[in-house]
Amino acid sequence: MYDSKKAVRRRRAVLGLLVACSLILLTAYFGESAGGGLHAVQRGFLEAVSPIQEGASRALKPVRDLFGWFGDTLDAKKERDKLRDEVRQWRNQAIAAEAAQRKADQLGKLVGLDRDLSLNQMAPVTARVTGRSPTVWFSTITIDKGSSDGVRPYQPVVTGDGLVGTVSTTVARDSSVVRLITDATSGVTARVASTDVTGVVKPAVGSPNDLRLEYLRHADNKVEVGQDLVTAGTSTSRLPSLFPQGIPIGRVTKVDQDEVDVFQRVHLRPFAQLRRLNFVQVLTDPVREPPT
Repeated sequence: MYDSKKAVRRRRAVLGLLVACSLILLTAYFGESAGGGLHAVQRGFLEAVSPIQEGASRALKPVRDLFGWFGDTLDAKKERDKLRDEVRQWRNQAIAAEAAQRKADQLGKLVGLDRDLSLNQMAPVTARVTGRSPTVWFSTITIDKGSSDGVRPYQPVVTGDGLVGTVSTTVARDSSVVRLITDATSGVTARVASTDVTGVVKPAVGSPNDLRLEYLRHADNKVEVGQDLVTAGTSTSRLPSLFPQGIPIGRVTKVDQDEVDVFQRVHLRPFAQLRRLNFVQVLTDPVREPPT
């Protein structure tokens, strides 16, 4: 019958013998000179094992390189994903900051225009542009203010750069459609700021982005490139004014020299960037009567 106690005693005896031998060998190894027998045995063992170790190292190198490549690839992917997340966050922050800056710039211009032209007396209502006409003519925009905010048809609409247009007859409780000065039915009595020469600003037929100062005779004072036009604020027999005086409209870009025509043909570029409107103001007081 197997005696477990005797087996345990034998293992302990063997362990003790091995420890004693190890201590004896260590003492002898460190006590002898470099040319001693134990040192010679060590050198011989290393010389015998070294080729095996070198061969194994060379044989296993592709395996180590493969695992290293996998590890580097995983680390690189993690770093790539981290950098992508950071770039995405920075891009979103930059876009938000740019949008906030544009908003601040446009609102700041509106405040400046109100102060310079005393438009605060006309109860301006600031509105956000929520839609644009989908046609090539781009003649209307939709804003988020309506009758509940005091918006009525034919009220002037401005931006910080100048005149935009008028409120159309489409006015809901919380939204309205604005007819831009590039609309084919639009017309604004205007004057040259430096000479007080007056005319009517209308879009050219078939080319709504080409605004023109019309009904200006050659006999009147000449209009020159670079002169600025503002709202006249007065009525003519052709078109009663819906706008207060002095709102910037645009700058003269070209004057056609055609002496055969009775009227001068003056081209201008609007100050307001009509395709990039985000905020506008509706001048709600006083309300002028529409032209008849």
